[in-house]
Amino acid sequence: MPKLRVHNIAVSLDGFAAGPDQGPDAPLGRGGERLHDWVFRTRYGRDMIGDPGGDPGPANDILAAGDDNIGATIMGRNMFGPVRGDWPDDSWTGWWGDTPPYHHDTFVMTHHPRPDLPMKGGTTFRFVSGTLEDVLARAFEAAQGQDVRLAGGASAIRQYLAAGLVDEMNLAIVPTLLGSGERLFDNLGTLPGYRVVDMVSTAAVTHVWLARSA
Repeated sequence: MPKLRVHNIAVSLDGFAAGPDQGPDAPLGRGGERLHDWVFRTRYGRDMIGDPGGDPGPANDILAAGDDNIGATIMGRNMFGPVRGDWPDDSWTGWWGDTPPYHHDTFVMTHHPRPDLPMKGGTTFRFVSGTLEDVLARAFEAAQGQDVRLAGGASAIRQYLAAGLVDEMNLAIVPTLLGSGERLFDNLGTLPGYRVVDMVSTAAVTHVWLARSA
């Protein structure tokens, strides 16, 4: 049965998925880029930016596994970009340039309508409202039997966790402190219904897997 999966969501030791003062010049907030240093030490991460090299070790395999059997993606509007409220126009097309890394239908949760946005490489951003369940149903339909990835940001993940809709979650806990910003687990209590099922550590990052209890 297809699953809703969260992969490679980086958090600091003090629980922040982004630093303070997010904006067009700092999409992850001040200091937030440190959360992804481990990505660009891996071969898979370097390949994403067209720079050969990188470590082929365990972190590389875990990063790559986040793309396995994914047929559609869901993200919050804040992950798509810094524009708030009504869209002033359609000029903002995401942080990823002309060829975003998704290569399939990607559903952006927003209360403000906007036409679908086809991009190079097969990604089509679809701006959707409705309940979490409605958006997930559309994503599963688009995925055609494959899994759906919940890409972020922190607010979108919190909402789906609180609703008990995330089947599997992989955290990348990075040995850095941000001090403030956007926490991943605010107001979620002890996450009833989820359990830790595995952990792998390297010098740069500790990966922790959570799964929904049967």
